[in-house]
Parts: sequence; structure tokens; C-alpha cells
Amino acid sequence: MTNSAAEIIREYGPFEGVDGVHGVTYDGTQVWFASGNKLHALDPASGKTVRAIDVAAHAGTAFDGKHLFQIAEDRIQKIDPQTGRVLNTIPAPGNGGDSGMAWAEGTLWVGQYRERKIHQIDPDTGKILRTIESNRFVTGVTWVDGELWHGTWENDESDIRRIDPQTGEALEKLALPAGSGVSGLESDGADQFFAGGGKSGKVRAIKRPKRK
Repeated sequence: MTNSAAEIIREYGPFEGVDGVHGVTYDGTQVWFASGNKLHALDPASGKTVRAIDVAAHAGTAFDGKHLFQIAEDRIQKIDPQTGRVLNTIPAPGNGGDSGMAWAEGTLWVGQYRERKIHQIDPDTGKILRTIESNRFVTGVTWVDGELWHGTWENDESDIRRIDPQTGEALEKLALPAGSGVSGLESDGADQFFAGGGKSGKVRAIKRPKRK
């Protein structure tokens, strides 16, 4: 496994009225983050929040190109980002113990924090299609260029790691400074990750390692 220090490019926040970041996604323009009772849209260029949707937002957040998906306790909500309306809900696989969430290849990938698992689920029914085991607590999940990355947060240690999607084996690790937790993770599809900073109320942009 390759070990290196995470290169933090920029920190956003803390934001007024936000006491924690629980999930993060990116719609190609804005970073969306969950703060318990709202989903906030952050402009990564200016660092300012531009709008918010009033919706239960307790854990992972994902975007399928059109809709937002948001974990609210034991369910996953499908949300229209234009109107803020909840269009559908499905059961969350961890029944309240879920953490990060990502969209890839037509399905949702949901992290189960203390179970150290990532489930691939059907976005229409919530049915579990497959499960990947990790050896660390799973906080955020993202896919980029066929690579599966997830955030970890255990005791005072946090990192972002790339794992083998077949075996769950850790292949690469980006360690965050002590005390900097990862509570949500999303790639921008290119050279950086956006990571939630838990109770710090911050969102961090972290450099994604270049492929040789």
C-alpha cells in the first residue's frame, strides 16, 4: 500500500448556522453538503454558500447527474435540487448506521460506518446488490475513473484510501493531519476530492494523486 500525507488545497467554512458536515457531493458546479437539517450548495470558486434546501440530512449525500440522494437516519431520500422536493425514499442498508454515499454506474454505494462495509444498492428499491468489506470505519465514499475511495475516521486518525473494489484491500492512503476528520467524500471527477470535516463544520479540497 502507498502511504502519503493528504495535500489540502483549500478549506471552506466554517459556515454560519452549520455545526457539522455529514455528507458531501458535487454536481459539476456546486459542492453540496449535509448539515443535519439542511443541504447546502457551496460555490467552490468563491467559498460561499449560495442556497440551502430544508431536508433531513444526517449522513451521506450523492448526485446522479440530475437528482440528489440524501441519507436521513434509516432511509435515503431522492431530491429534486431545483425545487427541494423529496421525490422518493428507500430504506438505507444500515438502518441508521450508514455514513457516506456515492453514485456510480447507475447504482448507489453506501458506507456503513461501524460495520466497515460499503454496499452497492438499487436506487429504486434499496435492495443490496453486493457488499465490499473494509478494515476501517467507513465515513465517505466516492468513485472516480474506476477507482473506489473511502474516508475513514477512527479515534483521532483519519485518511482517504483507495481500495480494491473486489477484495476491499487498501491500495493507497492519504493521511490527514491529526484531528482533521473525514465525514463525507466526493471526487470532482478530475484532480481533487471534497471532504467533509465533521464537527469542524468545514469542507476541504484535497489533491487526488496523479496516475503515472
